[in-house]
Amino acid sequence: MDANAVSRAVALGGRSWRLGAMQGTAPGARATGRDGPKRVDSHSLGMHKVLSVDATLAPRDPQAPGQFGHPVAVPDGKQEEAKSRWKEGNFNVYLSDLIPIDRAIMDTRPAGCSEQRVHDDLPTTTIIMCFVDEVWSALLRSVHSVLSRSPPHLIEEVILVDDFSTKEYLKEKLDKYMSRFPKVKILHLKERHGLIRARLAGAEVAKGTVLTFLDSHVECNVGWLEPLLERVRLSRAKVACPVIEVISDKDMSYMTVDSFQRGVFTWPMNFGWRQIPQEVVEKNQMKETDIIRCPVMAGGLFAIDKKYFFELGTYDPGLDVWGGENMELSFKVWMCGGEIEIVPCSRVGHIFRNDNPYSFPKDRVRTVERNLARVAEVWLDEYKELFYGHAYHLVLKQLDVGDLTQQIQLRKKLQCRSFRWYLENVYPDLEAPLVKASGLLVNAASAGCMAVENTTLAFEECDVNNKHQEFNYTWLRLIQHGELCLAPSGGAGALGLRRCRAGSHSPTWLHRSLAASRTELTDHIVSEHLQQPACLEVDPSHKALRLNACDSANPYQKWHFGNYYAD
Repeated sequence: MDANAVSRAVALGGRSWRLGAMQGTAPGARATGRDGPKRVDSHSLGMHKVLSVDATLAPRDPQAPGQFGHPVAVPDGKQEEAKSRWKEGNFNVYLSDLIPIDRAIMDTRPAGCSEQRVHDDLPTTTIIMCFVDEVWSALLRSVHSVLSRSPPHLIEEVILVDDFSTKEYLKEKLDKYMSRFPKVKILHLKERHGLIRARLAGAEVAKGTVLTFLDSHVECNVGWLEPLLERVRLSRAKVACPVIEVISDKDMSYMTVDSFQRGVFTWPMNFGWRQIPQEVVEKNQMKETDIIRCPVMAGGLFAIDKKYFFELGTYDPGLDVWGGENMELSFKVWMCGGEIEIVPCSRVGHIFRNDNPYSFPKDRVRTVERNLARVAEVWLDEYKELFYGHAYHLVLKQLDVGDLTQQIQLRKKLQCRSFRWYLENVYPDLEAPLVKASGLLVNAASAGCMAVENTTLAFEECDVNNKHQEFNYTWLRLIQHGELCLAPSGGAGALGLRRCRAGSHSPTWLHRSLAASRTELTDHIVSEHLQQPACLEVDPSHKALRLNACDSANPYQKWHFGNYYAD
């Protein structure tokens, strides 16, 4: 991460990483919601310290395996059984069954969180957990952690959405177990919806003012809920995310994580966590309890105003099963007037698994790729070329993303900002050059430059002020001048210019890192579509451009652009 870019983000538009402590605003201060500035008088509204509700503070058996979040070892002689059960959930199911379903865990909140104040009139929430073939003990532990560590008056209901599980224990046995908890409701779907649509099925019937989505293999920590609801109460366009802590998939230990991190993505839209550099933390005098603006949320755990969620159009209904929905909702929130925040005083443990234990109706990779391509087509504007440039195989197979009309119309209706605005104001430290290279295209042997005369190709003495000598090397591997692209023209190595065409129909060229399969040709410009490798060459006698058989030693085939932005 470029620390200077991150530091710039702190000051952009008068915003900061540090949006204020969890008490939000001091008495008489101003808070800004979606409807503009409003006066907040904490005395008249009534506030209280975050409630330390935790029914497991005095566990039934303090000596039980895994109690207080401690690691557990598989007993001697049980290693094979534990190994054989791993695939049931893609974590150590044997140990999950061994530890209490209502185990105590350590309070991992930063110092000061328990002293923070929240409003007395926080909105109620519906907790939505979707699952398919979830491990019994993990699901029960998730529900118990919610019920044991949340102020009861704030929980409208807990909706468990069973996405057509095949395990018998998730039918009548689960119904019977949960019947002892009046607030827990189970929605058994009659066919497989996939995680995205299963969440929507839960949201449709939810009665709480706020929807809080959780995964079904989590453990909520003490004081986790009120800080989230406080942010949503402050502005209905805020989406609040807890700090996601780690429950080890191997020994079931509960581990805390650093507060100073946020969700980001790298091309082609790969989600990840990134640490805020220490110099940025120090420069902005950030405290561990400070709210952090989050460019992209993880997507599994967040709280959002229900009406606002539906105003945003929820998730794109064209997204299948799982994958990319966190990108879609994140872009939609930021670009359409909202904010995504990580709330360090809200901590939820999560079992991170190296694979999905459930099946996809279609291939997992293809499903996620198609989802991400839909997101790119709707939200990335001209930057979608970076996505396709980093996932070029999607261009080659001419991926069908389905009908996007509804989503494009929704974006217009919501009057959303551009992706360029998102990059400049929300995620300025993401490297996002619109082209790989640009400027003069200079031949190494002759020091001359490719040029355009009217609509024909020429080769001239280089002139940095000559607009007709400016070319772009795009992420889609085109050599482009305005709307014209370099292309083979007829036989015998002739070259010309023709109108650029989208997709895989345009003639593409390999240069620098893209020619890596033949490292001796990295300085060459290689035609990608001819049967034999052919390279852009200057005829030394006529100073004409042509395609010729590639020769790594021929200096008349070596080229460089004036500016390179990415290899």
